[in-house]
Amino acid sequence: MDIFRTQKMSSVLNHIGENEKTLSILDLTLMSIGSVIGTGVMVLTGIVAATEAGPSVAISFVIGAIAAMVIVLCYSELSSNIPSSGGSYTFTYVTLGEILAYVSGLCIVIAYLLSMATVASGWGAYLTSFLDVFNIYLPKAITAIPSQGGFVNLPAMFSVVMILFIISAGTKDSKKFNNAMVITKIVVIFIFLLVGVFYVKKTNYEPFLPYGTSGVFTGAASVFFAYCGFDATASAAPYVKNPKKALPIGLISSLAVCAAIYVGVSLVLTGITSYKNLNVPDALSYTLKLVGRSNVSMIVSLGTIIGILAVIFASNFATSQIMSTMSRDGLLPKVFSKKNKKDVPIVSLWSVGLVGAVLAGFCNLKDLANFASIAFLLVYGMVSISVIVFRKKYPDIKRSFKTPLVPFVPILGAGCCLFLMFNLKLNTWIVFIIVLCFILISYFLYGKKHSIIKENDTLKEAKKDEQN
Repeated sequence: MDIFRTQKMSSVLNHIGENEKTLSILDLTLMSIGSVIGTGVMVLTGIVAATEAGPSVAISFVIGAIAAMVIVLCYSELSSNIPSSGGSYTFTYVTLGEILAYVSGLCIVIAYLLSMATVASGWGAYLTSFLDVFNIYLPKAITAIPSQGGFVNLPAMFSVVMILFIISAGTKDSKKFNNAMVITKIVVIFIFLLVGVFYVKKTNYEPFLPYGTSGVFTGAASVFFAYCGFDATASAAPYVKNPKKALPIGLISSLAVCAAIYVGVSLVLTGITSYKNLNVPDALSYTLKLVGRSNVSMIVSLGTIIGILAVIFASNFATSQIMSTMSRDGLLPKVFSKKNKKDVPIVSLWSVGLVGAVLAGFCNLKDLANFASIAFLLVYGMVSISVIVFRKKYPDIKRSFKTPLVPFVPILGAGCCLFLMFNLKLNTWIVFIIVLCFILISYFLYGKKHSIIKENDTLKEAKKDEQN
């Protein structure tokens, strides 16, 4: 069937000039940490603890880390051998076929779009908390979404637009800004841990599983969102100096760092105060205020304001690259592959960014995060299976990194994704299925008809007819 036609690996590799290959192993690792650590630890940790897992949210993070590590092992092999800006979309196109690649590409775009909006919402909350220290109180009408009694969250929208301008300046210039944001974020988290650990009370861990074991797994499905960021790293592959070495190191090392930080923060956060008090979007600074450390809370808020921007950066970077690649393949309108003088897919960048800004200004943070999780999980499951197909389809490629224990590890990765998906709530599934139907409809109405592969096949058939 032509809907399962695949791309040849040689046709998807990006031809980037050597002057544009500016990302080192450190740059890539920081980008990966920057795309992962953000709202997951600074916002969602408290909300998931309060509503789903209690203090056992630390276990939820461990479960999420195990699932993420299995998937990262699959990503490492594919991204190091298929260094394309399409990320998951390209991996599935080369292995599983066009229709699944189309679904994968748009699911990742939607997931990062919602991730960006979620992160921007958290950024707005931390900005408000920081200004409160100086007795500067912004009107609720412009700092809260309609469902929370406001009109629009303008700070959240501003954060997205600011990052769009930074990325528009090009990879070489924007990476310096991104590295600074990531380092600031890590420093802030360590300040919180070093100060907060002295205010931990064992009584706050009782009961440790207030929502039972089902709450732990539901929490794991929600906080898995906190580990999503692999595609942002994979999408940067064409701009990496040594992708075969840098990508596996960047992906695996960044996940290990992130998992340790998540577990540490969740234990300190739920140890400082009862989990019931943590249903707030600025949990880290909030708990420090509770114990009378307003001065440290101010530092954490300021650092978080700077650091969280790295996630918005990574989300916008990944979505613009993926949409541009899909456009070049004919699956999206050609306008989305248009680039500026700095080789930035400017139309894709601003189209997705502005939609994300609107969502951040008007929509509920938790609902966005849950939907992003299920979209990411579907794509990661497909990428895991892609490794098995890739091994069979290209057995003779010299691989700098090989996913261990194939096919066991990829099957385990896909199984983890399915397990976490089925632990998400019914309303999340209903919305996801509706969106999935629209994606499939758009493929048959546009993507299938305009596919470059289809056009090439048609030209080949026409030449054969002429020769005959």
